[in-house]
Amino acid sequence: MSKIITSPGDLSDTIAAKPHYHLLDGLRGVAALIVIIYHVFEGFATNASDQHLNHGYLAVDFFFILSGFVIGYAYDDRWKGMTLRGFFRRRLIRLHPMVVIGAVLGAVTFLIQGSVKWDGSSVPMSAVLCAFLAGACLIPVMPGSIAEVRGNGELFPLNGPTWSLFFEYIGNILYAIFLRRFSTMALAVFVFMAGILMGIVSFTDLCGSGNMGVGWTMANHNLIGGFLRMSFSFSLGLLLARIYRPGMKVKGAFWWCSLALVALLPVPYLGTLDSHVMNSVYELVCIMVIFPVIVCLAAGGDTAGLRSKRICRFLGDISYPVYAIHYPVMYLFYAWLWDNALSFSDAWPVALAVVAGNIVLAYLCIRYYDAPVRRWLADRWRSRKISVVD
Repeated sequence: MSKIITSPGDLSDTIAAKPHYHLLDGLRGVAALIVIIYHVFEGFATNASDQHLNHGYLAVDFFFILSGFVIGYAYDDRWKGMTLRGFFRRRLIRLHPMVVIGAVLGAVTFLIQGSVKWDGSSVPMSAVLCAFLAGACLIPVMPGSIAEVRGNGELFPLNGPTWSLFFEYIGNILYAIFLRRFSTMALAVFVFMAGILMGIVSFTDLCGSGNMGVGWTMANHNLIGGFLRMSFSFSLGLLLARIYRPGMKVKGAFWWCSLALVALLPVPYLGTLDSHVMNSVYELVCIMVIFPVIVCLAAGGDTAGLRSKRICRFLGDISYPVYAIHYPVMYLFYAWLWDNALSFSDAWPVALAVVAGNIVLAYLCIRYYDAPVRRWLADRWRSRKISVVD
């Protein structure tokens, strides 16, 4: 038996909307701002152990847990009325417009920077075009290839953090094809095995970075590390969505959970690069224990007052855009820092302007680009009839 629906894959005509977790949106915004500040301090660091806001990269693992939780909550019980094509359309509409604008901004800032690699060698326009097309289409770039325009091995050299969006897409594909079909027990076993493998990568320092801030390049087994980071955290989020049951509401949960993130991620590097075991323990405890607890507290929490709700909504709105577009500006900031050999005491006003400017740019992107484009795509696909076989 089949029926005709007129939806672009969101099946809003047949599936009732669910209550929204505004606190999780707010926490996603807090984590995104921490990532920006982490990347600012990255410009002053000489290695992984001496960077301020040292564990800011763990915000990506928090993103993956949040993403898995929200995807599981939103879609697990909808598959009787939704096709794979419908699911992928929804996710493309939600994610890809910002991927494209991130590639555009990356190309523009690369040209402003002089179209040169970090070693100063010039890059032809054809290579920039290849890098742009790869970034806009979410195609990873091989180290040493023509599209690897910066010369430091990034998967997406015009907008480095796109690597995590690449793995986000992989997580969505794995969910739609395989993970949603797993029983809760099978999913728990998958999470356990992914956690074991991620722990091995961390304790053995397989990627040679001294921490779990991996996945951004094809070199040094980074793809393995990035895939395991996503696989564990995303599937853990899916598992939490299945087993979580609202308990006691924590008053002011957003503020307590935000405080926890702000306290956890700036912790200095534990040990040395040659003796990183304690740092690995800290990373894994955060990812495997503390972050899931934060997600559950926020999911069952309550926002006291209209102001807190507005803050959560604003942070949620800008969270994805600010993450997706902040790094092209950061490249210009790094070039200015390193060309002039500046310290933080010299550059802090500009660093503050970079953070504030990225927030403003993210807001402008979502208001005048992302939201209108997503509405246009949704309206276009909603006008097309899709046949769904029950």
